Amino acid sequence: MKFSVFTASTPEWSPAEAAAQLSAQGWDGIEWRVTDQPEAAEPGFWAGNRATWPMTGLEDLLPEIARITADAGLEFSGLGGYAPCDNHDDVERMLAATAALGARQVRVNVLPLGNSTKGGQEASGRPYPELFAETREHYEWVASRAAHHGVKALVELHHGTVTASASSARRLLDGLDPQHVGVIHDLGNLLIEGWESPLPALQLLGPYLAHVHVKNARWVRSSGRDEAGGAVWQSEWAPLAEGQGSVLGYFRALADAGYDGWATVEDFSTEVPLAGRTAGNLHYLRRAAELAGIPVGTGAAA
Repeated sequence: MKFSVFTASTPEWSPAEAAAQLSAQGWDGIEWRVTDQPEAAEPGFWAGNRATWPMTGLEDLLPEIARITADAGLEFSGLGGYAPCDNHDDVERMLAATAALGARQVRVNVLPLGNSTKGGQEASGRPYPELFAETREHYEWVASRAAHHGVKALVELHHGTVTASASSARRLLDGLDPQHVGVIHDLGNLLIEGWESPLPALQLLGPYLAHVHVKNARWVRSSGRDEAGGAVWQSEWAPLAEGQGSVLGYFRALADAGYDGWATVEDFSTEVPLAGRTAGNLHYLRRAAELAGIPVGTGAAA
């Protein structure tokens, strides 16, 4: 197993700083966030993130992305794209960029549900079966274009979308070529919506299990109550070792499922400053992998 960081979770660093810091800490790779984002007075995960490459003018930036990554001795674990599957122009651009960089795989967002927003897409409120069928049609096109470019398009398991669970993602992709479409299994997202016991879920995905995101979350009770007087619970991001998901148990399930790909961290907790957070996460993940019997790489700085 190799470890990388998704730069959505490193908003305070410029791309050069992110690559240099992660390399020095011993990470194997990096997963660049690629999207046009709102401005912000202070860097944040979703606005003003300094470690994000813009979609606008992306093609002209590819040599710089490649240079910064290579100079740090890092590999691409993939690209963290935000192009929705129904925006064929942007999907085509992301697939082409992935091929040009040799990054191999890229996230292509599925359609959102209800009142959620995913990757800049406004939710429509349309019935789930209708949205699911439309997403499948788009992903058939995505699969064909990914094959054309020789890369893989990834569906993320994410709350508020048509693929919140492994079961829904397997159903969405079933029959498409797993060489060119796959699934990002995400421990933290599944704690919010779509939870299925990790090992059977990983086994269910089978050849479509392509990538893993690691973060953690927890549910906390709010001070208010709903209209009927019931307790109200809210989810929040948590440090990897403090959330409700067992990272060690998750890695043991990955080992039992035969997964030997990337584990990409996107830690959105803020209790520990960024540099200490990323360094501590790498130490924790290596220890968990060791206990789970998973061989790990030595990192870029070794």
